[in-house]
Amino acid sequence: MLTYPQIDPIAISIGPLKVHWYGLMYLLGFAAVWILGQYRARQPWSPIKPEAIEDLVTYGALGVILGGRIGYIVFYNFAEFLRDPLVLFKIWQGGMSFHGGMLGVFVAMWLFSKKQNCTMLQLTDLIAPLAPIGLGAGRIGNFINSELWGRTTDVPWAMVFPNGGPLPRHPSQLYEAFLEGVVLFAILWTYTARPRPAMAPTGMGLFFYGCFRFFVEFFRMPDAQIGYLALQWVTMGQILSLPMIVIGALMFYFAHKKAA
Repeated sequence: MLTYPQIDPIAISIGPLKVHWYGLMYLLGFAAVWILGQYRARQPWSPIKPEAIEDLVTYGALGVILGGRIGYIVFYNFAEFLRDPLVLFKIWQGGMSFHGGMLGVFVAMWLFSKKQNCTMLQLTDLIAPLAPIGLGAGRIGNFINSELWGRTTDVPWAMVFPNGGPLPRHPSQLYEAFLEGVVLFAILWTYTARPRPAMAPTGMGLFFYGCFRFFVEFFRMPDAQIGYLALQWVTMGQILSLPMIVIGALMFYFAHKKAA
């Protein structure tokens, strides 16, 4: 069993001002989109110019934050919302959903595309290989916060999390950081190094993220207020990932079929 590193969730504290590692992980993700987006926007096939990347990041950040929060309430904590609608605004209590954030980004890119005279899918194709850095960083933030830990296990790399009881558990946040961050970035960045059929990068991103998330859910504890949805292993994360896998595969297939 490995020892869980006791890392203070607060990275910087200046008087009443406290900056959390989790918030810095979000900033890292947005910075990565800005820096790498500048590089990719200089390619001849980019739908927008480099100077538009700053606005794209702003739209995307709003989509991630608003969609992530609303998605968490709808998908994971709707019963509490019905009891207390103000819980939607209690962001200090935590609670963000990737699937909600993803939908928020699609809406944001649709709005931004209207200003740029391009299509939403052209923009999502552009940012698809950039998003995994933020996804991986976010999972590192979950690990530092000792949240979203895995199921109990006896594997040699198991850890006892401060908020997870006395039993060793899978460090599922690190599994997700590796698959959704490092591996997904390598796949999409390599694939999009040259022009690809429209919609194909977006489809590939949806497909591989869905597959990776569905797999890791076998090791991750479900949210306590929901638990397992069926068979003592089916989770909400898996249910939400299935449409991503199917839609992503269809998008990738039809994109290449149309190109051929």
